[in-house]
Order: sequence, then structure tokens, then C-alpha cells
Amino acid sequence: MSNNTPLFAFMLVLAASPALAQSQSFNTDNVTLRADVIVRDLDHPWGLDFLPGNEAIVTERTGHIRILSPDGLSEPVSGVPEVAVRGQGGLLDIAVARDFATSGTIFFSFSEPGPGGASTAVARAQLVRDGAAARLDEVKVIFSMNHKSGTSHHFGSRIVVNDDGTLFVTTGDRGQGDRAQDMQDHAGAVIRINADGSIPSDNPSPDGKAMAPEIWSKGHRNLQGATYDPVLGGLITVEHGAQGGDELNRPAAGKNYGWPVITYGRDYSGEKIGVGTSAKGYEQPLYYWDPSIAPSGLASYQGDMFPEWKGDLLVGSLKFELLSRLDRDAKGNILDEERILDGAFGRIRDVNVAPDGSIWLLTDEGDGAIVRLSRGD
Repeated sequence: MSNNTPLFAFMLVLAASPALAQSQSFNTDNVTLRADVIVRDLDHPWGLDFLPGNEAIVTERTGHIRILSPDGLSEPVSGVPEVAVRGQGGLLDIAVARDFATSGTIFFSFSEPGPGGASTAVARAQLVRDGAAARLDEVKVIFSMNHKSGTSHHFGSRIVVNDDGTLFVTTGDRGQGDRAQDMQDHAGAVIRINADGSIPSDNPSPDGKAMAPEIWSKGHRNLQGATYDPVLGGLITVEHGAQGGDELNRPAAGKNYGWPVITYGRDYSGEKIGVGTSAKGYEQPLYYWDPSIAPSGLASYQGDMFPEWKGDLLVGSLKFELLSRLDRDAKGNILDEERILDGAFGRIRDVNVAPDGSIWLLTDEGDGAIVRLSRGD
């Protein structure tokens, strides 16, 4: 895919509708942004990834997968398994395998119904195209949380495909904070599995004695953003805290990030949570938000379109309906925060960087949109 050509010459999509063709400009500290709404009327879009051949694939929380191509937005892809659509649950993140061009493999996360309620699960499938139609074949659940519950919130969940072929999967505590400190419970964790669902031999506890074998890190509340960060050389995540406790973390193998023993947030009643902001045996966040922004979606900007932002982090905010840019130095230290697009498009659910360096946002609304940010100067 050429980095010199805007992704799937998608101005063809814009030109099809005068309502979509209107661009907006936004001034930031060091660049002018052009914002184009390229798709409207998605039903709570949640996750997006880019396909070869100038296409993208996107999920709707209500259970649909759609493909965006130069011809526009597809009908729902068939073959999606049953999804528990209630509260914050539904069809969640989606990721394209590194070898997709030859294998057609995709991964997606969803709230899986079953005895006891629902839980976060991950499936792999082959995306098959039959002319204009598309379907999922060979669907296989490769991870399912080991305890389902009747709550309808805090499912997580993001998927990061690693260079070594493994997957990082984030989960929420399901609204039951103590589960995040149970080392045999998948809730409130970063999970690491192989692409077939097996356990990597270099996981922190592959024998399952110290913690469940799939677990990479614990003590998380509700992880809704994750990406590989070349600056720090590893996984980074953002998670919802309680009031004033949203966190940016760098989850390391076998480490405990404290929830609900330590937190920078307070309960919604105003009461203190846990023992305070620090304690022996628990890791500190790289950054936290007070007041909370409800972060969802995370990207480490490495594109060429905005060299001014090279190495910075981009975080979506549901609560304040904005894009947070965390300005970093060459070592990854956070210097400042700039808030962009305040209230312009609604709740920002996901943030992605396209091959051409443009930034794509999903808005979590009943008439959700895909918004593309490019240079406006």
C-alpha cells in the first residue's frame, strides 16, 4: 500500500454524499487538522483495523462486522457467533493477522454468553470474500474468561497482534474489583496467548501455579486501549479508573498494577478505595487522569503525516468527547497533554493510525461515525 496515496482514495466515498463531504479544521499547538467524517450511521462502532487492498474492517457493538472499501460500507459479514449485547457488552475489538494477505485470518473479541452470564472472549476466523459478500469461516474461540458473571459492564477489551505471533488481550474486572487480585481469575488482566489459543512458554506462569497460565499482568480495572509502543519497546495500555483514577500503564510480565488495592481514584460515593496511591508489590502508572476522561482507544503515533507528533500517544476520551495527545520526549517521558476536538464528534471509542499516517477515530454513538484526521495546512 503506498504511503503517498490517501487510504483507498476514500474521497470517492466522501464525494458520494454532500453531507459527508464537508470538512472541518481544528487548530492544535503545532499543526492544523482537517477532519472528514467518512462514514456515518454505524451502530456503536467499537474496533477498527486496516486490510490490504485499500480497505478497513470495523465492528459494531450490536454484533456486526463491516468492510469499508472504495465502493463504500459493506453489508454485515455473515458467520459472527452469538454475542451477548447488553450494557457495555457486545462485539468489541478486531485485529488483522500479520499474514492476512495469505491466510485471511482475523481476530475479534466479544462478550460471550453462557452459564452464569457473559464474559470476554476472543475468536479467530478466516475472512472469505464471495464477490460483494463476505463471511467468516473456521470460527474458533481461542480464549474465554474462566468465570462468567451477570454484570453488564467492564468487559475490556483490546487485541494487540505482536511481532512474535502472540496476542495481547485486555479484560475488565466485570465490575467486581476483588477479581482483579485473584491470580487464577482472568478478570482485570492482560492476557497473552498464541494465535491458536495455546500458552506461550515464556508467559509469567505457564504452569499455572503462581497465576493462570494465560495471564501476563493483573490488577487492572477496565482496559479499553492497548497498543505496541516502539518508543518504550513494549505493550502500553489505558484503563478506566473510578473517579480520578484513569491510568496509562506499561504492563510487564507477572506484575500487579494494584486495582483495587491502590488507585488514584475515589469511589463514586466519594469514599476512599483501598490503601491509597501506592503500596509495596504494586506498580505505578506512567500517567493518570484526574478528573477521569474515560479513555478508550490508544495509538503510539509513528506515521509520516504529522512529524510533529512522532512518538506521541493519542488517547480517545468517552467522557469529554475529545482526543488527548500526550507529548513525549525521545525516551518516552510524558511532557504535557494537549486536548483536541473537544465535543466536536461525540464519544471517541477507538483511535487508529492508517498506513498513510492519517488518524482514524470511531465515535461510540447509535449513529456512530468514522472520522479521518489529516493535515489541513
